[in-house]
Parts: sequence; C-alpha cells; structure tokens
Amino acid sequence: MELDFERCYRAVDSRDQRFDGWFYTGVTSTGIYCRPSCPAITPKRQNVRFFPSAAAAQGAGLRACRRCRPDAAPGSPQWDVRADVVGRAMRLIADGVVDRDGVPGLAGRLGYTERHLHRMLQAELGAGPLALARAQRAQTARVLIETTDLGLAEIAFAAGFGSVRQFNATVREIYGAAPSELRAGHTGRAAAGGAGTLTLRLAYRPPLHPGALLDFLALRALPGVEMVRDGTYHRGLRLPHGPATVGLTPSDGHVAATLRLADMRDLAPAVARCRRLLDLDADPVAVDATLAADPALAQLVTAEPGVRLPHAVDGFELAVRAVATQQVSVRSARTTLTHLLAATRSPDDTGADERAGGLRAFPSAEAVLAAPDTAFRMPGARRDTIRALARAVAGGELNLEPGADREEALRRLDAVPGVGPWTTGYLAIRAFGDPDVALTTDLGVRRGAAALGLPRDPKTLLAHAERWRPWRSYATIRLWRAA
Repeated sequence: MELDFERCYRAVDSRDQRFDGWFYTGVTSTGIYCRPSCPAITPKRQNVRFFPSAAAAQGAGLRACRRCRPDAAPGSPQWDVRADVVGRAMRLIADGVVDRDGVPGLAGRLGYTERHLHRMLQAELGAGPLALARAQRAQTARVLIETTDLGLAEIAFAAGFGSVRQFNATVREIYGAAPSELRAGHTGRAAAGGAGTLTLRLAYRPPLHPGALLDFLALRALPGVEMVRDGTYHRGLRLPHGPATVGLTPSDGHVAATLRLADMRDLAPAVARCRRLLDLDADPVAVDATLAADPALAQLVTAEPGVRLPHAVDGFELAVRAVATQQVSVRSARTTLTHLLAATRSPDDTGADERAGGLRAFPSAEAVLAAPDTAFRMPGARRDTIRALARAVAGGELNLEPGADREEALRRLDAVPGVGPWTTGYLAIRAFGDPDVALTTDLGVRRGAAALGLPRDPKTLLAHAERWRPWRSYATIRLWRAA
C-alpha cells in the first residue's frame, strides 16, 4: 500500500480522526507507533515513518502508544468492502481463522498457496498473515487483561497464544509492559453479568446516526434471535467455540458492547462480527460527500449524516430471511420466520440466555434442512428454495461468509432455483458488504425514490444511480428510510 508522506503527515499534524485505522504513525525517536489522531505533540518529520498496518509497525520494532491505544482504532474501511484476496484474507484473520486453523487453513479457504498469500499481504500491508494474527491476539489479550479477572494463563490461551511464554513476550514487546503491569490500576473488571461477560467500547469514525441503525434492525428483528430495547440492540450469536449473546448500544464516539461468551476464545470473532454488523469501519464522510452531490439526496444527508449499511453476522441466516421476504412485506416474513425458529428449537440449544431475553442464534443450515414441512408456513416453491440453500451451505458448495469469493458465491446463488436478481443483490449488499449495488427493482427503493422526486421506473432510476457510485448500496439504505 502506497502511503503519501505529505498527506499522512498533514493528517497527523491536524489529528484527523478520519484517518484512524487507515495507517499508523511510527515515531523512531521514541520507539512507539500511534494512530493519526494521537493527542501527543506532533513528531518531527525526520522521526516519522508511516505503516499500513499495526503489524507492520510492530515488525519494525515499535511498541503501541499507551496514550492513544492504536490497536483500539476503527479498522480500515476497505477490509469490509473489498472483494479481492487481500480484503477476504483480512476479514478471515479478524474472524480468528489463523488462530483456529493456522496459515494453511487461511490459505486453503482463499484457494492460494501459503507462500503466495504471504507475498500478497506483505506487499500491501507490510506484514504476513502470522504477524497480522499476532497483532490481533495482542489486542485481544490486552482487552481481557484490563476488563476481566481471568488468570493471565487463561487469557494467554483465550487470546490464541500457543504458550504463556509467547503471550508474555508478545505483550511486553508490543505494549512495553508485562501483562501484570497492564492489569495494575484497572479496577471494575468483570462486568456485573458474571463469568464470561465483557463490556467493551467499539470505536467508529464519526458521524454515526444511531436512530437509523436501530430503526433498520428493529423493523427486521426476529423474536427469539434479536430485539431492540431501550436504545440497545440485542441478539444471539453462533461462534466457533460456542453460543453467545451481545448487546450493542450506540453512544457518542463508540458503541458499548456487552458480550456474554460461552468460551473466551470467541472474543475476537464476536467483536469482528459486531463491528461488521453495524458497519463501524465505514468512512461516512466519503460516502455522504458523494451522495450529497445529488440534489435529491442532499437534504437527507444533511439532516441525517452517518447513516450506516448494516451487514450480517451469519450469511446463511440472511439468505433465508431474503428468500422468506420475496413478494411479501417485512412484517409478514418475520411472522413466517418466527414459526420456523420455533420448529427448529432443540433441547440441546444452549444459546438462549435468559439475561438477554432468552435470545439464541439463528438455526444452522443443518437444523433448517432437518425441519419438517410444517415448519415452513410459505408456498412450497419458497420452502424448496430455502432447503436448497441449506443443502448447499451444509454441503460446503455455497460459502456465504465474509471471507468468501463474492463473485463465485453470487454465481452459485444464481444457480439455486427460486433465487433471483433481487435476492442476490440484497445478499451482495448485506452478506458480502458490496458498497455499490443499485437495488432499483426493490419496492421499498422505488417508493423512497418517488418520495424524493426521483424516477420510480427501475431502468430510469438505475441510470440516475450512476451518480451515486461507488456508494449505491448506501443510497439504497437512504431510499428505504425515505420510504
């Protein structure tokens, strides 16, 4: 990744928060690296180096600033939207694939050799997959050290380290202090929820419109899986090592996240999925600037800056919901899906957490595939489509997760009977994070367009939408809101 020195230095000199996560500032005179908005005195030019990733800065022998906490900065917006191998790799690393399956597992999922994958990541991020995963493990360890009463040995393995010795050495190298020193002075650990409960702050780039985000999620909330109550979005999750629930409360400058985990090793995947769900790594200033250039959207953007594009924590869940919504209202689809959820609940389902309203994760593809016909209160053709999706996902023929090859997944979706352009477009937006999908055949989009004085005809609206590139998916969210 090419980093222009003058542009980066000006961002650091102005302490511009918009660049946090885009790059990191290394100060050779102090041996530390910071986020661009660090409040410390701007270092002299001759003492500054810029890095495309925290792992690259660590590889240069620098330690993290204890003042600005560069590891807690929002991630780069490009990793949520890019469909190339590097973007997919970064999403999988954030989800903990390297910790669980190693670099061979990561390379296998991406369809490349380990050597070639290392070369691509090194060229663009200044660090290979092991270094990138190590940086994430260090961040997870710091969070657990400072927010829980877990023993340090437990934290070492929960964060993904292979040994306590490796854990101690890494923390000391990156943070300039031993784990016990990081813990000293941090009181109030282990939130009131008890064992397995963590309360974290998830940073984002301002502005963020919390009302639009919660309205979108509340309208589509499935009873038993998710709910919005008192300004907090709650939902159940299925994570690699067990079930979990999360409560997300948007606040000024961050989203407060209360996580209840069955296994602490799932902290990094849980955080990654929550960030992706709420689109916290987006660059709203860039998006809004493009959309506001259209007079039809300018007033909306001015009134509601920072409207985000909610993604998904489970691609299969979103696919089922999309099919169930075909040709019916969101409310009607929610009733249909609630019946399916009731029919797939099993005695072994331990994901329900009474402290979070009894929420559980959406059923797996295997559970939906095993459900009887009576569980599907919908036309037979739609039921067959959902079963075909479940069969393809359960059999490994269809990958709907963030690290999937977007073009290949959409091509395979097109081959499923009953899946049409609207469904693939909707999944491209929310499951795969494509920022530039114009869903002009959608009824809600057409109604929103009409409300704003835009053409309602899909072809004419599609032509008009060219001016919204490369953020047509964000325009879709605003048109839904206008409807």
